[in-house]
Amino acid sequence: MLTFYHSPMTRSTRILALLKELDALDRVEIRRVSIARVDGTGQADPANPHPEGKVPVLVHDGVMIRESSAIALYLTDLFPAAGLGPKVGESQRGAYLSWLAWYGDVMEPVYVLTAAGIDHPMARATFRGMPEVEARLAEALADGRHFLLGDRYSAADLIVASPFGFFRDSIPADPKVRAWIERCLARPATAWANDEDARAMAA
Repeated sequence: MLTFYHSPMTRSTRILALLKELDALDRVEIRRVSIARVDGTGQADPANPHPEGKVPVLVHDGVMIRESSAIALYLTDLFPAAGLGPKVGESQRGAYLSWLAWYGDVMEPVYVLTAAGIDHPMARATFRGMPEVEARLAEALADGRHFLLGDRYSAADLIVASPFGFFRDSIPADPKVRAWIERCLARPATAWANDEDARAMAA
């Protein structure tokens, strides 16, 4: 049994979109939980099994998987027929894993530090900075490919492009990167997840 713990308009929204992309919604129980938000609203929910009260969380037959990239990898391996992640042994598997890890290890820390107005030599040396993040995306898409792995949309595109849906002012100026972001954000599953969250927040 799969159980997905979700809070609207958070990092778990991209996993909701991924479940839609995988055509797996009918195989997952979605439990909405509250979280303590950056703006001071909300609070930790005792029904949420995450040890820090965060989302997303996926529980599969009693085993917890947390952190967006880990959940994305787990789900695309669990539902390989959807083709949203290269399988073990496929030539693009390494690139796929690298993009998922790069998002959590580099891109998100850089964007969070930038949004917080924090700039320090140690942070730049460890995580790099906005110029390096934007350069990696520009280099990856410079050949005109539609997605990070080529012509094939994957969960890596969903995860890496997801912050720009919330922070559109941070979209890089590079035209090919901008086109890739718009392509990813325009996916029907992403639009559906955003609509579902908007309805939930309004209620």
